[in-house]
Amino acid sequence: MKIVVLVKHVPDVQFDRHIDSETLRLDRAESVLSELDEYAVEAAVAIVEANGGFAAGHEVIAASMGPKGSGNSVKKALQMGASSGLHLNDEALAGSDTIATSKALAALVEHVGNVDLVVTGMSSTDAETSVIPAQLSERLDFAQLTHALEVGFDATQRELSIKRDHLDRTLTLKANLPAVLSVTDQANEPRYPNFKAIMAAKKKTVTELDLAAIGLEAAAVGATGSNAEVLGAEARPAREAGTVINDSGQAGIALVDFLAEQKLI
Repeated sequence: MKIVVLVKHVPDVQFDRHIDSETLRLDRAESVLSELDEYAVEAAVAIVEANGGFAAGHEVIAASMGPKGSGNSVKKALQMGASSGLHLNDEALAGSDTIATSKALAALVEHVGNVDLVVTGMSSTDAETSVIPAQLSERLDFAQLTHALEVGFDATQRELSIKRDHLDRTLTLKANLPAVLSVTDQANEPRYPNFKAIMAAKKKTVTELDLAAIGLEAAAVGATGSNAEVLGAEARPAREAGTVINDSGQAGIALVDFLAEQKLI
């Protein structure tokens, strides 16, 4: 089985996020593997381990699209158990919306060839669009099972099954491979790489690719190949301090007066 797990290099939430005033793009100087993609890596590796392991010839290829630093997120995925990595890096990719991004990622999956399963997180922690899995399913003509809370796989039938929440109920869905799977942060508990895994990852291969290598023209991606355009971005205003009412026996009256003043009653 050949699995491609998509990982994204995103701004670290521990640092303030800055947007370039000219390009309107996020500053990615302090970036890490998207936390939600760790669940995708764990799901992919767990499927392999439950079906004979890597010794049986299965592969988990961690793939990322982005600037130079994105390779670090691929390396983190290798430490978590992925068998090899791909890093799609081309200046023309800058400014891609989800349409252009899914186009590039689909071309990357097709470049790998004979892929049985594409695994993603339920969203990224920067853009939070959650639409890439569906767009990849459309472009690759793969079945899609998304927002999985639980994942099962029947190797004999080559059938993937998931449980997912929908309104007031839990659905069980099944699909035959090839498929696109997205998992939630409730699907598993991502492993923490130990020293042995970190050292083993140093021996794994990460292949650098550009657009030409996957058969795409620059005009197909980036701002030119995108349908959406960012027109502006600004920081949220600081939250105003609330009103504290000290109860001296008149707090109820003061609260009613405040609500009336705000025209809430």
